[in-house]
Amino acid sequence: MAGKKTRKLDRHRPNAGMVVFNRDGKVLLCRRCGSSNARSWQFPQGGIDAGEKPLAAAKRELHEETGIPPDKVKKIGKIKGWLAYDFPDDVRHAPTKRQRWDGQKQRWFAFRFLGEDKDINLEAHQPPEFDRWEWVDLNKAPQKVVAWKRHVYEQVVKAFSRFAIKP
Repeated sequence: MAGKKTRKLDRHRPNAGMVVFNRDGKVLLCRRCGSSNARSWQFPQGGIDAGEKPLAAAKRELHEETGIPPDKVKKIGKIKGWLAYDFPDDVRHAPTKRQRWDGQKQRWFAFRFLGEDKDINLEAHQPPEFDRWEWVDLNKAPQKVVAWKRHVYEQVVKAFSRFAIKP
């Protein structure tokens, strides 16, 4: 029996992605700062530092990007292995640290939000990554992200759909 071919991801930046579900089964989606594009929304996500565990990175990045402290979320799920996307040429060749990466590989976590909306503070850390946030139906998220991330979001929706119902 032939083995499944595994995609090489050594030139993809390690990253953690977080899907935060509220009490009504809706998810936190945030808009990138300074963008009014309808497809500039995303789940919180951020780099995994050298030696850092993916779950620890997820909680740290969630706090840095949204102000939500770790004690206001509870892990309810994760996706095993990496999900990855490639940067399009205009992003890969932008004058940023992305130049050394072909894309991002992500470990995804689902969290139940235990706090209140007032616990979300996009300006908790400077500079902010997001300028707006909203609670949306999980299945609407892929339509609100840039096209080159959409296939990852579709996989995340499929994996975490069981958490989208009101507990």
